[in-house]
Amino acid sequence: MGSMTLDGRLDGKVAVVTGAARGMGEAIARRLVAEGATVLVTDVLEAEGKAVAHTLGAKALFVPLDVASAESWGEAVETAYETFGSIGVLVNNAGVLAYGAVDAASEADVRRMLDVNLIGPFLGIQAVVPYLREAGGGSIVNISSAAGLIGMPSLAGYATSKWGLRGLTKAAALDLGRDGIRVNSIHPGGVRTAMASGADDAMFAGYAIPRIGEPEEIAAAVAFLASDEASFITGAELAVDGGMVLGTLPAAR
Repeated sequence: MGSMTLDGRLDGKVAVVTGAARGMGEAIARRLVAEGATVLVTDVLEAEGKAVAHTLGAKALFVPLDVASAESWGEAVETAYETFGSIGVLVNNAGVLAYGAVDAASEADVRRMLDVNLIGPFLGIQAVVPYLREAGGGSIVNISSAAGLIGMPSLAGYATSKWGLRGLTKAAALDLGRDGIRVNSIHPGGVRTAMASGADDAMFAGYAIPRIGEPEEIAAAVAFLASDEASFITGAELAVDGGMVLGTLPAAR
């Protein structure tokens, strides 16, 4: 996928992608580069992140980033600006997951999910907005979850963070729209990544599209929302979930 060349609809755009060392973030970084963007690959996983950036060549640079730290954000976006001259796209993809029913979830786990999944994107938006304004506008894409659209058992802390990110998306869209900055959320269902280790097609057999999703399918949606083709879309929520939020179908007879 790293060598794939598409239509260049992201030519000239500089994107910051969080959690880009593997999984959906890596697929997003690769897709944006394939469509012409230059990408700042960021993650706490330095070796893996450097490897991804290396395979993308001159169109990518790795910078370590702890999304829960405002200082880390400041250093990362400053590096992107100094290296590439502008920032036009932010993809808040980094996330963590821990299971737990509402009456049993670990406080430490819940706070960690809120820090990474919600405070992280909040700090990221604050860090990049001055650069997006300077560029005359841009696109922010927040990776929420199907668990940010419906209730799911044993995901109390995770769902809280992802519903919060959905709300942040809409508030930010209103605050930033007059600056030419669009803010949208994507809501993946089950996707074949390290976070979903052990998940397979059988777990999703009851949904309208009866299989697990692939990271590249999320990346395609991100590329669209990052592009000028989505110029009239802001505050939207796009479920890329195989119909998970629709509920399950009866077992085949």
